[in-house]
Amino acid sequence: MIVSPVFAGKRYAVLGLARSGLTAVETLLASGAHVMVWDSREEPRQAFCARSDRESVELGDPVTADLTGYDGVVVSPGVPLNKHPIAEAARRHDVPVIGDIELFALARESLPAHRVVGITGTNGKSTTTSLVCHLLESAGVPTRVGGNIGVPVLGEDPLPEGGVYVLELSSYQIDLTRSLDCDVAALLNVTPDHLDRYDGFEAYALSKARLFSMQDAAHPAVFGTGDRETGDIAETEELRRAPGLVRRVNGQDLVSFQKDWPSLQGPHNLQNAAVAVAIVEALGIPAARWQPALRTFSGLPHRMERVAEANGVLYINDSKATNPASTAPALAAFPPDPEPRIHWILGGLPKGDNLDECVPFFGNVAAAYTIGDAGARFAEILAPYTEVNRSEMMAEAIREAMARAKPGDVIMLSPACASFDQFRDYEARGLAFRQIVEALLELHDGHDAPADGVKH
Repeated sequence: MIVSPVFAGKRYAVLGLARSGLTAVETLLASGAHVMVWDSREEPRQAFCARSDRESVELGDPVTADLTGYDGVVVSPGVPLNKHPIAEAARRHDVPVIGDIELFALARESLPAHRVVGITGTNGKSTTTSLVCHLLESAGVPTRVGGNIGVPVLGEDPLPEGGVYVLELSSYQIDLTRSLDCDVAALLNVTPDHLDRYDGFEAYALSKARLFSMQDAAHPAVFGTGDRETGDIAETEELRRAPGLVRRVNGQDLVSFQKDWPSLQGPHNLQNAAVAVAIVEALGIPAARWQPALRTFSGLPHRMERVAEANGVLYINDSKATNPASTAPALAAFPPDPEPRIHWILGGLPKGDNLDECVPFFGNVAAAYTIGDAGARFAEILAPYTEVNRSEMMAEAIREAMARAKPGDVIMLSPACASFDQFRDYEARGLAFRQIVEALLELHDGHDAPADGVKH
């Protein structure tokens, strides 16, 4: 766990007692701070009180409490600041609303000498973050990942001198951060998402841009090249930095190598790899170190994850694709050979009423199987382009796809939707896909790959 004397004797309120909130509380208490804690749910409050009897903790709702003299209100990234009353309560008392990433930024001065990489973007953040970590570790650099990837960075043991913290940062986390000066910062892309939290797409893009405005102009920044918003932010940063400190990458110089990266297929992963390479090069890692490491990267669950191969058919779990922009590259990864070969399972809780970003790749789809709340609308969109099966439920979609697929085809869950109509989250949805595939393959006694991987 990271602790710092910078918090000693200070007062903080922590709103939200899930993983990042609890970790923030522990860091603050271990650092000598006084902490007020609260969660809107009774169960987390009771669980916390049952295990904490320290005098430096009090239970109270910061929305109604007197925050005079507090140094900050630490909130979960899931708290919608545009709607939640905590924002106004903090303004009344002139107290900053921050997140655990800001606490990490404040604690940096007391950590052994290190560097920080910050990675943001609408899509591809987790893969790129994990890949950067893999490339650094393969080069012998002590590394920790944290942030939106699901690991609270404050809960990690401090790195020794010379280590690198690699942070995946959502727009929500950037909104709650004021002083994170990344040694290298990267923006993969900006496409419409989370617009219920922002006053339009432009405001969402500006949230991403704040990662770079917090950064010292002497530090390098890396940008993808796939959209105008990312290009605009890169142009702004070029104006305030010395030549060479801003890199725009698209991966074209890596195309010839991509065939050797089994877990980094598709145009989106080419750019993810290009950004990761640019980051580690900015940190001083030579090509002789990062080139072989790209071949051994194993990928992440629910992100173009190969879960099985049976009778020549490949099964792909891309449940993390929760919007059309993140599904489009998955469709692009499997062009016709020579006929369309993707059996596309899609649908769920929609974030819009179209699939516009996916349209250029409809020709790669042999058949579509729609599920969930978006099923009817997506079936209507796809009907002019391909055969559509209104499957409604995941198991039925997989059964129908298995009955149609032939050797060389791909059965892919890439929903282009949130999961909350039928599943707890995208991870539960992806796990259900894997389990159903394995059960049906076992039932048909047709699998020729292990349940936990792909036939090699």
